[in-house]
Amino acid sequence: MTILTLNCGSSSVKYQLYDWNRREVMATGLVERVTQEGSRILHKTPGKEELEVSRECPNHREAIQLIMNTLTDPAHGAIKSMDQVKAVGHRVVHGGESFKKSVIVDDAVLQVFRDIQSLAPLHNPANIMGIEAARQVLPDVPHCAVMDTAWHQTMPAHAYTYALPYSWYREHGVRRYGFHGTSFLYTAKRAAVLLGKKPFETNLIIAHIGNGASICAIREGVSVDTSMGLTPLEGLVMGTRSGDIDPAIPFYMMNKAGISAGDLETTLNKKSGVLGITEQFVDRRDIEIAAGKGDEQAKLAMEVESYRIRKYVGAYAAAVGGVDAIVFTAGVGERGPIIRSRAMQGLGFMGIHLDEEKNALSRTKNAETEISTDDSPVRIFVIPTDEELVMTEDTYALVNGTYDVHTNFTYSFQDPAYINVERDAGVERDIRKTAGLERIVVSPRGTSG
Repeated sequence: MTILTLNCGSSSVKYQLYDWNRREVMATGLVERVTQEGSRILHKTPGKEELEVSRECPNHREAIQLIMNTLTDPAHGAIKSMDQVKAVGHRVVHGGESFKKSVIVDDAVLQVFRDIQSLAPLHNPANIMGIEAARQVLPDVPHCAVMDTAWHQTMPAHAYTYALPYSWYREHGVRRYGFHGTSFLYTAKRAAVLLGKKPFETNLIIAHIGNGASICAIREGVSVDTSMGLTPLEGLVMGTRSGDIDPAIPFYMMNKAGISAGDLETTLNKKSGVLGITEQFVDRRDIEIAAGKGDEQAKLAMEVESYRIRKYVGAYAAAVGGVDAIVFTAGVGERGPIIRSRAMQGLGFMGIHLDEEKNALSRTKNAETEISTDDSPVRIFVIPTDEELVMTEDTYALVNGTYDVHTNFTYSFQDPAYINVERDAGVERDIRKTAGLERIVVSPRGTSG
């Protein structure tokens, strides 16, 4: 069975084609600058030359059509016809309180997404456009929605309720929802494997650090708190998003500088975070280089970002009540040793001891590594996330009637014998390039080496 997964952003579409029977990735790619001038597709089929083609995509339907044309291209594609695709999985950022697990999309489900799109104005409209476009182009196959918020539906009321008029929650749905759930689900299940424990016997703190960033407290295998809130703006310092601020600041700036509500929303979402502090950089690699050259604002941005992570780790250790492991994932989490190091500073009193040498070695998107000291009571893992695999498995199970909420469902990657063939080959390449990396790669039995 061939499954296509689509992750539609406001100006991009990320995709993966997966052969379920062989358990192999058939193709991956990204269409950039959708709805903008200069759009292009970056496509990779294993065993074939990578493809980069400029093609104007004024809307998401054109982008999805371009993806399908590329997937079936005789020279660069992976399949002969789109008739081989039997199901499509879609990432949806916000499912509100309506969905506790992934669902097959029908008109009623799509209408719920439309009704709550104001809860994620930067994400859900693009997700909806992608689903609508894909259903038009592939009308005869099932389409499934995998919500970032579903993972966090286990949070207790005291964790998701804001100290605001309760009628705001009752009438307008104002509460903490949390995001990055698909990533947290994958890394939580993998962490349990590495610890040699059952998923629902593990207490974890997982930091998903990328351009968007959030942190999740997991007690007995389920989410009990998370840093993002009603929208993906709350919590950690991000690439362009502010994270936690005094809620009076917007009113202060509206009065002091005459900034409109719309401009404030844009500033908090797109002009803040590390970009706001440095005034020029979003990519953490650029910030590290600038800081190394003495740029004081770049240094400050790194300190502010890592300090915010450290504070949340402390708070969530209290919320969980005894931590088995800290997990870093996503782009910066997987390949940012400086941020990881600074985030873990001073936590020895909690039994969290980072090994700086191991940490410096861990810069791979393929290997699951352990970067804590050998005698650290709390282990520290770096686990590359795989949201596409979760989407694929949810889609397959939905279509076959075997799917359920994650507390009643077992994923393939929960098996200690699970191997990601593509990443396994990548690990071997990384080990050849990085001396000592093999020492920190973690086996499924939970031991390094």
